Amino acid sequence: MSNTITTTNFNFPNQKSVYRGKVREVYNINDELLVMVATDRLSAFDVVLPKGIPYKGQILNQIATKFMELTEDIVPNWLIATPDPNVAVGHLCAPFKVEMVIRGYLSGHAAREYALGKREICGVKMPDYLKENDKFPEPIITPTTKADNGEHDADISREDILSKGIVSEEDYVVLEKFTRDLFQRGTEIAASRGLILVDTKYEFGKTKEGVIVLIDEIHTPDSSRYFYAEGYQERQDKGEEQKQLSKEFVRRWLIENGFQGLEGQQIPNMTDEYIETVSERYIELYENILGEKFVKADISNIDERIEKNVLEYLANK
Repeated sequence: MSNTITTTNFNFPNQKSVYRGKVREVYNINDELLVMVATDRLSAFDVVLPKGIPYKGQILNQIATKFMELTEDIVPNWLIATPDPNVAVGHLCAPFKVEMVIRGYLSGHAAREYALGKREICGVKMPDYLKENDKFPEPIITPTTKADNGEHDADISREDILSKGIVSEEDYVVLEKFTRDLFQRGTEIAASRGLILVDTKYEFGKTKEGVIVLIDEIHTPDSSRYFYAEGYQERQDKGEEQKQLSKEFVRRWLIENGFQGLEGQQIPNMTDEYIETVSERYIELYENILGEKFVKADISNIDERIEKNVLEYLANK
């Protein structure tokens, strides 16, 4: 799987610094613009897996771009342009040190905590009568700290965020409102595609002018979990697993192969055949989430293509 981009080493005009996240690499241009490259890296349990997934970066970037456009009427965002299928260019922002996770259903991490007997997550009480993948009476916000690469994000309550001064109360009220409004819009769009938006996370930052904006990605399969709406209730009633669109299928495969990101655990070998199936699943996710056909970009030389497109954009800026 050589036709993937798993790391970059660009040197753009007026480049000040590079930040390398789990999946994205962000180039600071003159302390004004950010050039964000979505790589084909795949992370699970806060660990970057050793092989890239063909087209994954393009898929994430294009889904995020589309949802930025579909939500800009309710929440301002950082995005200016997408000069390449894998690249977003936007305003330099100071990111908040929390990720705003919102859950409409008892799934994933929340379900794993619930199964351990916990009835509170991030200071939010959960009802006693739920089973995995049941809908919450209303969506709950369960923030996490924003960990550095290689570190684990950690659950944190609203009270701790405020008492530790991670975010001011004035700003946090805005983050909560934006999170609920975005989730409501995402839920409506998902329903129109025959999907259920189960849970998701949002990241926010402040522009130089002090405006709070949505940054990073939105409603992608890396940041969100989707179920197929058709048959959802029937599967719940029978106690069956939900048919879902997210990277949970990768997490499940890792768990089955003895890996949950814990100390001493080895990442299982990912064969080329398995990588291909993951790529196909991401394309399926794209087409279902956006309701349109995925058009594969030329990946014969991704680095060269990205560099050419970004340089052309910056030259004409």
